[in-house]
Amino acid sequence: MRIHPHDLLLQEFAATSPETRKKCLEHLNVCPGCRNKFRWLHALQSPPSRATKILPFGREQALPTDYEPALDSTARSLRPIEDAYGRERAAAPGLYAELIQHPVDRRLLLVRNCPRFHTWGFCELLLSRSREQNFQNPMLGESLALLAVEVLDHLEASLYRAESLEDLRARAWAYVANSRRVKADLQGAEEAFTFALSFLRLGTGEPMEKALILDLKASLLTKQLRFSKALSHLRRSLMIFLELGETHRAGRVLIKMSTVHTVAGAPEKAISLLHRALKLIDPNREPRLLLVASHNLINDLTETGQFMEAQKLLRKARPLYKRFDQPWSRNPRKWLEGQIARGLRQMDQAEALFIAARDGFLLADAAYDTALVSIDLASLYAEQGRMAELKRIAEEMVPIFSSRQIHREALAALDYWRQAVEAERACATLVAGVAAFLKKARHNPDLRFQPTVSA
Repeated sequence: MRIHPHDLLLQEFAATSPETRKKCLEHLNVCPGCRNKFRWLHALQSPPSRATKILPFGREQALPTDYEPALDSTARSLRPIEDAYGRERAAAPGLYAELIQHPVDRRLLLVRNCPRFHTWGFCELLLSRSREQNFQNPMLGESLALLAVEVLDHLEASLYRAESLEDLRARAWAYVANSRRVKADLQGAEEAFTFALSFLRLGTGEPMEKALILDLKASLLTKQLRFSKALSHLRRSLMIFLELGETHRAGRVLIKMSTVHTVAGAPEKAISLLHRALKLIDPNREPRLLLVASHNLINDLTETGQFMEAQKLLRKARPLYKRFDQPWSRNPRKWLEGQIARGLRQMDQAEALFIAARDGFLLADAAYDTALVSIDLASLYAEQGRMAELKRIAEEMVPIFSSRQIHREALAALDYWRQAVEAERACATLVAGVAAFLKKARHNPDLRFQPTVSA
């Protein structure tokens, strides 16, 4: 059994079958960290007598052949702990439902002053809900993670083990940081990750916790355009997950690594990573992740001009797209189909798909995507010399983007393009230049727009 058992799995050890016990013992024989956890858990309620001789775990030694008496003793001592965790987890959803009914500013006061919220099980649930809310509602995700930090401040180390509490505290601050990253509060995210890593050093040294935090920190580093550092974090996280046998998580990390290359402007480096990721991720465990990996691969193939291969994979992925037939997947799919159609010189089909994607992005209030697909459509019209359609798009875009949050340099590029259209100077080369700038500026709002042709 290559994966390192969590503390709670070791606590439930006694309830397993003899075969599972044997596998767990085999793992304990080669994993010092888990041996130390198991030793500590056994000592909680049945400390060894002075006559008992305990050999240091660092030495190479064979496990005793007759281990059943020790397991039975451990089972009796760990049963109350197992039952206590079970009760806490069973009560946590009710506590969460009670808490979430109160206004945000009152929740912290309740958690701080009501002992019934001070349980490991409730803290775990808060962190789970925080992770779920992170992208849909990052403000709520951050507040839930901070509530988990408050709960941890009230948990007794004598009951839950000090090092394990530090692990959970590190995870909570990592979730705070990730929510702040999504909100574009990069300085706040950096501060939260500093807390997370400091608490991690005080924890159990559990590799899984370290890998998860490295994975999250890499997302911030990518947002900060520190690509080399982000890839370094992801490689370390990937190595840990593979060593633990966590192939699905390893596949997720490979997808992140591919995204770093794409954002850095090197989609050709992302392709092999995505092929590898698709072999590792479990589609039954996370089908949406399979769609993300497939879509990104098709996009990178398109970006590198491999239109036939992209079209072949797009056809193969259609059932998956249909399974998630929602605006977040439907609009990017139509846009991607339009790019492939244009690459294959199917201009009428490309035009129809660009228009459908633009209308979908408008309806979803996705301003930046609307701008990018509009520029793609404009590029197609410029290539065909269709000046009337170009002017119509430019006129439509003015009220759309003046009322939406698009950063200053992107607006400057769009305004430059609009003026070029009005002056009938919007050639295909100019439009392509604006499009290339908008793609880069999406991940770097500080990038300055420099017109190459006077409008």
